[in-house]
Amino acid sequence: MASLDKTRRPPDLGLLLITATLVVFGWLVLYSASALVAESRFGDQYYFLKRQVLWSVLGAVALGVSMRFPLRWVQAGARPLLVGTVILLVLVLLAGHEVGGAKRWLRIGGFGFQPSEIAKLAVILALADYLDRKQSRLSRFLGGYVPALLVTGVVLGLIVLERDLGTPLLIGSVALGMIFLAGARPAHLAATALAALPVLYGAVFHVAYRRQRLLAFMDPWKNAQGTGYQLVQSLLAIGSGGVWGKGVGESTIKMYYMPESQTDFIFPIFGEEFGFVGTSLLTAGYFYLSFACFRIAFRAVHWFHALLAGGVGLMLGGQVLVNLGVVTGLLPTKGIPLPFLSFGGSSALVLLTAIGLVLNVSRQCGTPVILAGPSRRRA
Repeated sequence: MASLDKTRRPPDLGLLLITATLVVFGWLVLYSASALVAESRFGDQYYFLKRQVLWSVLGAVALGVSMRFPLRWVQAGARPLLVGTVILLVLVLLAGHEVGGAKRWLRIGGFGFQPSEIAKLAVILALADYLDRKQSRLSRFLGGYVPALLVTGVVLGLIVLERDLGTPLLIGSVALGMIFLAGARPAHLAATALAALPVLYGAVFHVAYRRQRLLAFMDPWKNAQGTGYQLVQSLLAIGSGGVWGKGVGESTIKMYYMPESQTDFIFPIFGEEFGFVGTSLLTAGYFYLSFACFRIAFRAVHWFHALLAGGVGLMLGGQVLVNLGVVTGLLPTKGIPLPFLSFGGSSALVLLTAIGLVLNVSRQCGTPVILAGPSRRRA
């Protein structure tokens, strides 16, 4: 490993540029979507923008550090980070800040952050570490596969207790994807998915507000002024954008017609202002962001590196697919932010840190682990 540290490439320029573009462009979109709400609530039209810029700057610092931090130290810290994340999730349940009947935030000074966002990266790191160390046992159900699930199980359970179902579904899907990439038996993965269906059914249909969300998703126009209101407004906004959009700042739906226009439902505002052409370019940018992570994973020199980059690619791609699926009526409402556009300091900080780690992987030189022999699969 010492010799490897001396052999570095520049970080992947494509990934770095698309990340910077999305972050800076996201500020413009966020300001356009949030200025009216910010002025109404806080008397400052830049309220959300200033906080997002601050968190993005902190995230850029974290990206720079994580891009140069020795990856063997990152792997060594994966398990302590997971333990720390579990402690934070417990603290949220005990003393978290409640918004809308859900405890998901811890407050420090005047800022709040969501440990569930940290959990996304913590699970990826811990699972990549486990799968790297135990890959030879992964084909064994009890000796290798089940412990891989337990790495994420406690975290998912704690987040569900926060009245958040979307984040556990995202993390769980990323975890299964990483386990699949590591070489788990498809039969084990299929059995896990089937076993999860009754649990998911109970989590949705035995909780009133989730059941109402599902019914609204199935036919939002039936109750367009009630449970289906947000989705109907979203579809109207995207449709009214036409081919080229109405122009920056010209959205009408954002004028108090679209709840959460600065967070989970920012894409409809973007679609109204930038049209089909703009949304297509944005979607292509997100596709390239995930593709770059998978490309780096394929070229990684060690198994931990490959799983880390692949896990981040799955997380980014999953968040985009779920968010766009929700706002276009293809999926029930889940509360998953759109990377780098939705307002959220915790999300921006964690995503930029994760991108920094993938850029770190891209700086390594050598024969890709996927093409190498078994002796090269450990860092």
